[in-house]
Amino acid sequence: MKIKAGELAKLVQGTLIGDPGIVLDKPSKIEEGTPGSVCFLANPKYEPHLYTTQASLVIVQNDFVPKEPVSVALLKVENVYQTVSQLLAAFETKSTETGGVHAMSQVAPSAVIDPEATIHAFVVIEEGATIGKNCILHPQVFVGKNVKIGNGTVLHSGVKVYHECEIGAHCILHSNVVIGSDGFGFAPKEDRTYTKIAQIGNVLVGDNVEIGSNTCIDRGTMGSTVIGKGTKLDNLIQVAHNVQIGENTVIAAQAGIAGSAKIGNNCVIGGQVGIVGHIQIADGTMVQAQSGMVSNVLEENTKWYGSPAMDYFSFLRSYSEFKKLPELGKKIHELEKLLKNSELTKS
Repeated sequence: MKIKAGELAKLVQGTLIGDPGIVLDKPSKIEEGTPGSVCFLANPKYEPHLYTTQASLVIVQNDFVPKEPVSVALLKVENVYQTVSQLLAAFETKSTETGGVHAMSQVAPSAVIDPEATIHAFVVIEEGATIGKNCILHPQVFVGKNVKIGNGTVLHSGVKVYHECEIGAHCILHSNVVIGSDGFGFAPKEDRTYTKIAQIGNVLVGDNVEIGSNTCIDRGTMGSTVIGKGTKLDNLIQVAHNVQIGENTVIAAQAGIAGSAKIGNNCVIGGQVGIVGHIQIADGTMVQAQSGMVSNVLEENTKWYGSPAMDYFSFLRSYSEFKKLPELGKKIHELEKLLKNSELTKS
């Protein structure tokens, strides 16, 4: 794809400072820019690269003022990240799917597959499953009995969707996602062995959800594990049985959410966060990476940090004191020695 700088400015409704005839043929990182590439500057720590980049165009915020002269053309926009999202979508190379079921797939006679869905080789679709219009199931996807998959959803290679689960429209599930595996439910016995508790619920995934590779979402013990519409889950996340995650919430990699926890709408959960079971996290909550959430958060739009987690700013103040503990310990030890010597002198 090639586009002129002036055409791009009109497309994203930005203000171009430079030659509108510059031809752009690829996006790049600002520190790796080459002639013909377009890149962006949103984080101030990358500003030094603006003055040395070989890129032809840099996208910046409307209020950006360079500290030094620049030789590269600038495109000022209201929201850099939103503009970059549009730009990358335009440059993305997408495979053309023509619809149809590959001869080397295995589809149960009672499964219902829209004629415009694409089913690749080695896909297995069991009895009673429903696959919507324009769905794409890549090789080695497994779809269990009575599963429902909404229109336009893409399941990448190796995705497994267990029986009775439902996935909404326009979702993207990346390789090796598992939907509907058994929850971690075992009843202890007097002899210290365990009896498995049957997991008879399912998983409900809303529309426009994206789930990263190797994330596992367990089915409800009874009832459903729920992922609300518009929510985005990173790679390597564990969502336990009967968890409820609201709409438009984002959760970064390696987070773990224990059974029956409820996370609200529009939350932001950092990487490696642990959330204990049976607690509620209010709408708009933000949790810093590696924090441990052990109690309810009932007030909306709050920030949390630490393990166990506390108010974000309280943690930062406390951390400034944590760092002093070795020095304080040394001073206390020295004072104890002085006090002991003083007592010996008096005696």
